[in-house]
Amino acid sequence: MSTFATLGVKKPFIQSIKELGINTPSEIQQKAIPILLDKRTDFVGLAQTGTGKTAAFGLPIVQQIDPNNNAVQALILSPTRELVQQIKKQLFKYTKHYDAKVFVEAVYGGEKIEKQIHNLQRTTHIIVATPGRLIDLIERGEVHLKEIITLVLDEADEMLSMGFKQDLNRILKYTSGHRNTWLFSATMPEEIQRIIKTYMDANAPRVEINRNATVNANISHQFVKTTIKDKANTIIRFLESRQNSRGIIFCRTKAGTQNLNKLLQEEGFSIGALEGDMQQKERDKVMRAFKNESLQYLISTDVSARGIDVRDLAFVIHHQLPDQLDYYTHRSGRTARAGKKGVSIALILSNEIQRIHEIEKDLNIKFTETNF
Repeated sequence: MSTFATLGVKKPFIQSIKELGINTPSEIQQKAIPILLDKRTDFVGLAQTGTGKTAAFGLPIVQQIDPNNNAVQALILSPTRELVQQIKKQLFKYTKHYDAKVFVEAVYGGEKIEKQIHNLQRTTHIIVATPGRLIDLIERGEVHLKEIITLVLDEADEMLSMGFKQDLNRILKYTSGHRNTWLFSATMPEEIQRIIKTYMDANAPRVEINRNATVNANISHQFVKTTIKDKANTIIRFLESRQNSRGIIFCRTKAGTQNLNKLLQEEGFSIGALEGDMQQKERDKVMRAFKNESLQYLISTDVSARGIDVRDLAFVIHHQLPDQLDYYTHRSGRTARAGKKGVSIALILSNEIQRIHEIEKDLNIKFTETNF
């Protein structure tokens, strides 16, 4: 059994991650960390959300930073503000017992750009960014990336599906030179393959976790046959039967999210909503409350929930099946994180059973019918 020490992680970082409750390396960490610490290389890591990817690239990055060089040495791109904030926080925690200072700054939309420009004027070794805000800063001449050694594309498939294709290409062109690219993704669509072919070494090592499973094996997939009229009551019965559990309910539309949220609040449930019309301030408030457990449940549209990483969520409910297969993968991936088990429950109408069979076939998973 590998330990972080045998993977090449230094003692101060091991001490820090132990305090975070990370004692045994996950599969992606076991396979990626030795490669990334051994020598300068491009790298492709295919692994599901919730398998420990942040430490898989984060530990090698902080260990390889030269604290005496004040230039930006690493850039991590991630699809959402929440993920960017989370990665910054994790990297900071990894360096708690390190005897040198490693400075990390986060840049993302929804916060005043002037504040971020001011922060970047301090010594910065690592920038964690959403692609759109980074482009703004590059265009203003406030970020200089010519000296970066490592570029990480985290959740690369999510970044593309959220419309960052052009921004990514610009950043990859802008940083070309001596940098290595580490790409982490849950799926491998054509666009990702094109990025690898265009910007990365053809012989870059590849690591695939659960190659045949696009969905985390710890998730149990269930469906409930119901009617449009009875969907809300079905959800209420389920929530009442799992009073000590936390989870997320997914709706396809903003209006559906708002209506169901209002109804469940009126029923006395501790729930908050995330949808596209919300101000960033409101969104942050709901996410904070959900993360610190003052809200038990969250109801969200697909795009609004991108990048949500909250531990110990027992279930995900699909108020409707999503239009796209990728969305089912991303929705389900909010539960069963960090080695825990979870359940993904789809509420379907009787004419949608064929869709369930298609999802089973395409994702190589098995649904069971259930009632509550």
